[in-house]
Amino acid sequence: MMGFSVLTQTVCLWLFFVGATDLQIVRAKINVPRLRLSYKDLLMTNRSVIFFGFRGFLDFRSMFLDEYHDRLFIGAKDTIYSIQLDRGHMDRDTKEIYWPPLSGQREECALKGKDPFTECANYVRVLHPYNRTHLLACGTGAFEPVCGFVNVGHRGEHMFAMEPAGVRNGRGKCPHDPNRPFASTLVGGELYSGLTADFLGRDPVIFRSLGPRSAMRTELDQRLLQDPKFVAAHLIPDTDDKDNNKVYFFFTEKALESEGKSRAVYSRIGRVCANDAGGQRVLVNKWSTFIKTRLICSVPGPEGIDTDFDDLVDVFLLRTKDEKNPEIYGIFSTISNVFQGYAVCMYRMADIREAFNGAYAHKEGPDYQWTTYEGKVPYPRPGFCPSKITTQPSRPYNSTKDYPDDVLHFARSHPLMFQSVYPANQHPVLIKTNLQYKMTHIVVDRVDAEDGQYDVMFIGTDTGVVLKVIALRKGNAIKSEEVILEELQVFKAPNPITSLEISVKRQQLYVGSRVGVAQVKLHQCETYGNACAECCLARDPYCAWDGTSCTRYQPTGKRRFRRQDIWNGNPAHQCLDQSLNADSFDSVEERVVYGTEDNSTFLECVPKSPQATVRWFIQRAVDGMKDEVKLDERIVKTEHGLLFRKIYRMDEGTYYCKTLEHGFTQTVTRISLEVIESEQLEELFNRDGEDYSSRPCAAQSQRLHSQKPWFKDIMQLIGYANLHRVEEYCERVWCNEKQRKRRKMMLNKWKFMSSGVKKGKSKPRHRRPRHVTDT
Repeated sequence: MMGFSVLTQTVCLWLFFVGATDLQIVRAKINVPRLRLSYKDLLMTNRSVIFFGFRGFLDFRSMFLDEYHDRLFIGAKDTIYSIQLDRGHMDRDTKEIYWPPLSGQREECALKGKDPFTECANYVRVLHPYNRTHLLACGTGAFEPVCGFVNVGHRGEHMFAMEPAGVRNGRGKCPHDPNRPFASTLVGGELYSGLTADFLGRDPVIFRSLGPRSAMRTELDQRLLQDPKFVAAHLIPDTDDKDNNKVYFFFTEKALESEGKSRAVYSRIGRVCANDAGGQRVLVNKWSTFIKTRLICSVPGPEGIDTDFDDLVDVFLLRTKDEKNPEIYGIFSTISNVFQGYAVCMYRMADIREAFNGAYAHKEGPDYQWTTYEGKVPYPRPGFCPSKITTQPSRPYNSTKDYPDDVLHFARSHPLMFQSVYPANQHPVLIKTNLQYKMTHIVVDRVDAEDGQYDVMFIGTDTGVVLKVIALRKGNAIKSEEVILEELQVFKAPNPITSLEISVKRQQLYVGSRVGVAQVKLHQCETYGNACAECCLARDPYCAWDGTSCTRYQPTGKRRFRRQDIWNGNPAHQCLDQSLNADSFDSVEERVVYGTEDNSTFLECVPKSPQATVRWFIQRAVDGMKDEVKLDERIVKTEHGLLFRKIYRMDEGTYYCKTLEHGFTQTVTRISLEVIESEQLEELFNRDGEDYSSRPCAAQSQRLHSQKPWFKDIMQLIGYANLHRVEEYCERVWCNEKQRKRRKMMLNKWKFMSSGVKKGKSKPRHRRPRHVTDT
C-alpha cells in the first residue's frame, strides 16, 4: 500500500505541474489581484468578524447601517437583530425581535402552492429610519406583507422593541415573494417603493405609501413599466427648493423602443416628483410627473458597433460635498449567452438632468420608428415639479392637481425621453469578461492620497468574495487602468453576497449573505509587508510608508515620511533611502534541493504578488555571473516554479527566483540545486548489490540503522526508473517500524509486571491455554 501511495503522489505531482504548463497558467498580470486573503486569513488577522445569528444560520434579507445610533439592523427570516457597533464582536450585546407570521398564515401560504420551508415565513426585507427613535420594518408575512414600527430609543440607548399598535398591512410596501427584486426609500415619512404589488407578481408598480397624503402609484400601462426589475431608489434634490426634490428609480425592463417581437432588456433611470399629488380629473392618484430614459453602459467598437452591458445589477450613490450632485456607480452585465461579462460605469447628475430636460421620444404608429417629438410641449413641462420654477404670477401651479389636462395627457403618452444617459468619459470605469463568478453589489469610498483622490470600489460576487479595485485614467486616455488591490474571501463557502454597506466613519465594510453578515476592515496596511518597496508596490490609496512601517495614510502626517505611488507603484522613486538591493539575502528564502540525474525535479517559487513576473537565473560558480535560465521543452517555467522534466549534471548550481513588478526587481528565493548521479543513487538503495527486500526484518533494521536515509530526501531523488526501489525502501521502513513498536510494547508489559512484583502485589492472572489441564 505504501509503494502504491508513493507512486500515486509522484504521478499526480508531475501531472499537476506539467498540466499547468500545457494549460498556460500564466495570465495577464493586470487582471489578477495583488493580494489574496482567504477566509481563514481574514479571521486570523482580526480583519473580519461574522454574525451568523443566534441559531447558526441567519437567512439574511436586509440591513440598515445606522451611523446616528451606532448600530447595525439586520432583517432575516422571522427575525430582526440590533447589533451595537464598536464592540469587537458582532454578537456581543446583540438584541433580537422574533416576528413570525400570524397564526394560520403559514398553512394558508402552503395551501396556495408555496414552499412551506423556504417561502412561507416572514422575511424582513424593508428597514428604514422613520424618525430619530423608530425604525420602519416590513416583511413578506408568508405572502401576506406586513409592516411595523420598531422603537430603537434615543442615541446612547439600546432599546429594541416592536410597537404592537404600529403593525399594519404591508401590501405595496414590501413584495410578497421573499426572492423577488425590489427597491424602496423613505422620504419625509413616506415610503417610495418599486415592486410587484400582487400575489402572482404581475402588477409592477412604483408606489408611494404612509404619510398623511393619499397613496400614489403608476398606471397599468406597458409604456410606463414592462416587466421591470427594480434595483435601487434614491432621493436626489435638484435645487435648494425642497419642492423640486425628485425620487429616482433604477431598474431594467423590456424596452418598447427596441426592434423585433422579443423586446430587448434595457437599463433605465426614472424619476417622480416627491410632491406629486396626481391629477384632478386625469391621473387621479396616479403619477403625473413620471418620466424615464435609458441608462447606457457600453464599450465603443469598430464601425460604430458597441458592446452593450444592458442588465443593471446594482447601483451605489457616492455622496459628495454637494448633495445635489452625487456620482452614480452601477454594475451592468451582458444579456447575451455568447459573450459573458460585467462592466462598472459612473454617471454624473448633470448628464442625467440634461437627458430629462431634452426631447421626448415619440412614435406615430406601429409601423413608424421612434423619433424626437417635434410638436408643441405643453406648459408646465411634463416631468417638472410644482415649485418656484413652474409657479408664475399669471399661472399659480401650487400642485400637480392644478396642472391642465393637456399636460397630464401628454405625460401619460410620453413617459420616455429620447436622449439616453452615457457614462462619464463615454466609457466604463471597469470591464471584466470571462469570469468564474458573477458581480452582485458595489460600494465606493473616495480616498485622499498623497497625489490626489481615488475612488476605491468594493465589489461583491456570488462566491462570497469581495474585490477591492481602483481605476486609473491617465491623461486624456479614454480607457482606465484597472488595479485589483485585494481579493477577500469573506465567507468560507461560496455564498452569494446579497448586500453591501460601507461606513467611512469606521472604515468598515458590512457584507451580507444568506448565511450571515460580516464586518470587514477596508484596509490592513501591515498585510502588504514590512518594507518600503512592498508598501509602495501595493498601490493602495489607504496605505503609505511612514518611515518604519506600512500604515494608514494620514493627510496631516509628516510629509517627509510619507511614501506613496498609486499611479506607477514604483518603489525605486519612493524608497531611494531604503534597502533596495535586489541581491540582499537578509529576507530571501534559501533552500537546498537534490535532484537525480535523468529524472524530473521541481524548484518551487511563489511570488509575493500574483501581479509580478518571475524570471529565473543560475549561478554555476560562487563568484560567477548570473545567467538567465533558458527555457525549452526540458526546462519549463510554471506558475509555481521551475520544472526540470529531465535533469542533467550541468544543471547543478545556485538558482535565483526574481520577480519584476512595475519596474522593480527583487530576489524571492535562492535554491542550491545538487544533482545526484545515477551511480550514487544505485549505491544508496543497494550498496553491495544485495537485494535486501527478501532479508528478515532484523537484518534490514541493522542495515537501515547504519545508513539512516530520510524519507524526505528519498522523495527528492525519486524518478520513474527507481520507483520499485522506493517501494522496497518503504517496505523495509514499515517492517522496521513494526518490529520497533512490538519491542516497545513488550518492554512496557515487562515493566508493568516487574512493578507489580516489587510492590508485593499479586501476579496478574493470565488466561490459561485451553489445552492445559490441572494435575
